Amino acid sequence: MNALPLGQSIPGGVAGDRGVGKRSDAASVASAPVLPVDLRDGLALDYAEARAAGEALAADYCFAEPFPHIVLDHFLPDDVAQLAIDHFPRESLRSDRVFEIGYAGQHKRQILPADCDAQARALFHFFNSQPMLAFLEGLTTIQGLIPDPYFLGGGYHETARGGKLGIHADFRVNEQLHLHRRLNVIVYLNKEWDASWGGALELWSRDMKEKCREVLPLFNRCVIFNTDATSFHGHPDPLMTPEGVCRRSIALYYYTASHEIYKEVPNNSTIYHARPGDTGETRREAFQLRLDQHLRQWVPPALQRYVFALRRRLMR
Repeated sequence: MNALPLGQSIPGGVAGDRGVGKRSDAASVASAPVLPVDLRDGLALDYAEARAAGEALAADYCFAEPFPHIVLDHFLPDDVAQLAIDHFPRESLRSDRVFEIGYAGQHKRQILPADCDAQARALFHFFNSQPMLAFLEGLTTIQGLIPDPYFLGGGYHETARGGKLGIHADFRVNEQLHLHRRLNVIVYLNKEWDASWGGALELWSRDMKEKCREVLPLFNRCVIFNTDATSFHGHPDPLMTPEGVCRRSIALYYYTASHEIYKEVPNNSTIYHARPGDTGETRREAFQLRLDQHLRQWVPPALQRYVFALRRRLMR
């Protein structure tokens, strides 16, 4: 499939991004969620089904402009999306970070999942789970994704009236985990959002000369995009919401490790040692396992094949 034009999302409960953010009940019932999470026994999602759901949307994602991204309506089952907003902490928590720094973040609150209630914590654990990673890897074709157990910069986000976040490209190295940031995932939690309030996510061209897309922060709408040096985005105009109405979302970031690790740490397998009191047979077995490991680490592959072939003949 081709990338969608400005103002469209898939699979769709909304005709476009620029009107009043209200879905009809019929539209909501008609479309299946992107992630068919099963709530009957916690938050469960089949790995293969998640992977297939991502792969089905990969072309839309990878060829989107101005950088790889996708906008997905009805991202979660209705009950799961409702759980996310029902357990959004209204009161201040001890780990809250509140930003009052103008263009870099104004009237913005970040809430760590660890301080939320059990249901919210379970939801964020799901977002860090293997099936979620399978969906994202299938969607983006980026393999080996790693979630952030610390939710650095992520968690629940809330912006109040007058708040904004300037156009920016995000940090690319997690200095706590020493990982390369690759993906942003945003799930919006705003019911009955009116376009006149502002708050649309803007996606800008890589040269910052053209606004390419606006995405209203509608309830259960998910935006996923690559994180790189020129994936410029934000909502830079002050919110015009009524008093007491905030722009709420879930923010999640995903990473990959560097292949440089192979230059820093020997790539050995498990190393076995027998205990002093073990039998001679056990000591010989442990020695053989250690010897095989050293052969694989230090002996060239061609010579390894010769050594292992010789051993097989001697053991006949």
